[in-house]
Amino acid sequence: MTATASAVPDARLPSGRSAPDAESLEWVRALSSAGPERENAVERLHALLLRAARGEVARRRPPVGDVDDLAVQAADDALVAVLRKLDTYRGDSRFTTWAYKFALLEAAVRARRRRWEGREIPLEVDGWAQLPDHRQASPTSQAEASELIGAVRDAIAEELTTQQRAVLVAITLNDVPIDVLAERRGTTRGALYKTLHDARRKLRARLAQDGLSVEPARE
Repeated sequence: MTATASAVPDARLPSGRSAPDAESLEWVRALSSAGPERENAVERLHALLLRAARGEVARRRPPVGDVDDLAVQAADDALVAVLRKLDTYRGDSRFTTWAYKFALLEAAVRARRRRWEGREIPLEVDGWAQLPDHRQASPTSQAEASELIGAVRDAIAEELTTQQRAVLVAITLNDVPIDVLAERRGTTRGALYKTLHDARRKLRARLAQDGLSVEPARE
């Protein structure tokens, strides 16, 4: 692909960002055109997205199903997302780098969902007792960890609603992907993030009241 020199100014944009490079500008132009030129650009973009999706799916090694089919589905969805958001590309990175992120995200989501297909989502709090690993801990550290885990377990049982408890345990303890949990419970990621945030806030308040504290987890 080529572009005229005038299409790649070295000047800074008003916001202070560099203008997109020639190849990125050409990608946007071709994808925004019509007819055979656009069709060719879409085909080439899909091939790039598929390559990225295959790499991400292979890295995550989903346990069941056709890995290549999973990558194709991810690339298809990523292509739709890129074309839908084409007008939001601002040139902060190369166009292909920007587009790859869509493929990596879709591949990651599909791999996580595949891993949980046919599996029951655990929502019980029994596993909290197994969280500390005492093999390398000193007696003092073991006692402190046991006290903290006991306090967290009591706080979960006494302070949280049934919904908050289920969401916290599934995501934090059992590592259930939030998009999988949202799908199973017929809700949205945003609603689950809100529930998780409220649950953590209650736990921190209860632990502080008991004279204990934990590092706030990233939301």
